[in-house]
Amino acid sequence: MKTQKLQHLAVVLLGNEHCENDWIMQFLKRNGGFVDLLFITYDSPWINGADILQWPLGVATYRQFPVVEASWTMLHDERPYICNFLGTAYENSSRQALMNILKQDGNDKLCWVSAREQWQPQETNESLKNYQDALLHSDLTLCPVGVNTECYRIYEACSFGSIPVVEDVMTAGHCGNTTSQHSAPLQLLKAMGAPFIFIKNWKELPAILEKEKTISLQEKIQRRKVLLHWYQHFKTELKWKFTKILESSFFINNKV
Repeated sequence: MKTQKLQHLAVVLLGNEHCENDWIMQFLKRNGGFVDLLFITYDSPWINGADILQWPLGVATYRQFPVVEASWTMLHDERPYICNFLGTAYENSSRQALMNILKQDGNDKLCWVSAREQWQPQETNESLKNYQDALLHSDLTLCPVGVNTECYRIYEACSFGSIPVVEDVMTAGHCGNTTSQHSAPLQLLKAMGAPFIFIKNWKELPAILEKEKTISLQEKIQRRKVLLHWYQHFKTELKWKFTKILESSFFINNKV
């Protein structure tokens, strides 16, 4: 790679889900490399707010998840399902525990649930439509951990005004741990005040579903507005921070 003419370089890295990204360290400027700034996904313990910054995972554009525009019906219509979960239920995972809890007391009848045993890297037109319909027609979107706590589903639920119910536990690997980083996992979302429902165990879900039954449509409409407004602000704020960091690192420092 010819880098002699490069004055500055920033990398936005879709990091490893276990935060095993050691290969890039040699390329950082502080280690004699040529990368000034690294924006990295997931709760990497490297994040320092200086030359390594956290970047959100966002929606799964690689699976053709679209840019969603909020509509009047998205905000105001009664949604037929309290919650949804469409995804892979890995063996011996908390997702299996979630499936078992949903089957208790007929809770699976209140929610749009479709679990599979094998992960599929690509969506069909039908599966993508079903997934988007589930988000649009559910008040809550259940977001169990996968390989990492952060998942595309969180952001995709926000796109449709469906409140993410997030399993707030660390997963295996080298990502930030709760002993040294008290806001981990999902420290970026928490720092930005995400209006989600965070839980530590899916045993908390039945009480959440019972409470949902008592919430009026007007309250749900207001909650959707808050979520959609927050999500728009979240994206705008990160865009602004991204450009400001590039400006200060690449241009202002050159004038000193």
